[in-house]
Amino acid sequence: MKFITTNEAPQAIGPYSQAVQIGDIIFISGQLPIDPSTGSFISDDIVEQTKQVMTNIKAILNSQNLNINNIVKTNIYVKDLNQFDTINKTYESFLEGHKPARDAVEVNRLPKDAQIEIEAIACLND
Repeated sequence: MKFITTNEAPQAIGPYSQAVQIGDIIFISGQLPIDPSTGSFISDDIVEQTKQVMTNIKAILNSQNLNINNIVKTNIYVKDLNQFDTINKTYESFLEGHKPARDAVEVNRLPKDAQIEIEAIACLND
């Protein structure tokens, strides 16, 4: 088991790792819309929050010489599923045609009152 940490993504705000690798699988913890350089939310705007979450996921992948195409599954948690079309367009723009399996769930509350959180599972081999 390998614990993954990079300064290019927000540091964990609790007793967990940014990501954990077991064999060829990397489990990326739920990412919030936190700018790692400031430790604060990038914005209150759902588009900007989604972009930052995806940027954080990419940073974790990049730290392991991986990219978006290594993602096999994501889970998206949102406070307002009525915003899903907007979120989906932003999410899709980061995937550049890649289509991992996915869940999208509306939740009552997220850490630090974020509007969105996304976790991902990546595979080292395609």
